[in-house]
Amino acid sequence: EVQLQASGGGSVQAGGSLRLSCAASGFTFDDYAIGWLRQAPGKEREGVSSISSDGTTHYADSVKGRFTISSDNAKNTVSLQMNSLKPEDTAVYYCAATALSEEWAIAVLTRTPGYGMDYWGKGTQVTVSS
Repeated sequence: EVQLQASGGGSVQAGGSLRLSCAASGFTFDDYAIGWLRQAPGKEREGVSSISSDGTTHYADSVKGRFTISSDNAKNTVSLQMNSLKPEDTAVYYCAATALSEEWAIAVLTRTPGYGMDYWGKGTQVTVSS
């Protein structure tokens, strides 16, 4: 059974940090690009960041310099370190995976909902207060 288990969400004040983790199982981790999308209240879901098996990363302009994505292949886990959080980062964050890494380029760089993802995890809420 394919599973993407997201964890690490919570509530912080602006300027604070959170670390999201996505634990993958049920598929060959190295064959997939994994990352994060988010959906804020009243807004469409958008790509945030991704990492491919060759180490290629993508970041939305709104998070560059503040968020860092990393992968631990031994643990089949992808993490998103989020620093200098802003109220506009408040959203439900979803972990997703696709065998076509270019789908992440589309989702993150064009801020679209990730229609090409193969697998989805349940969301984790991130709330940043001002």
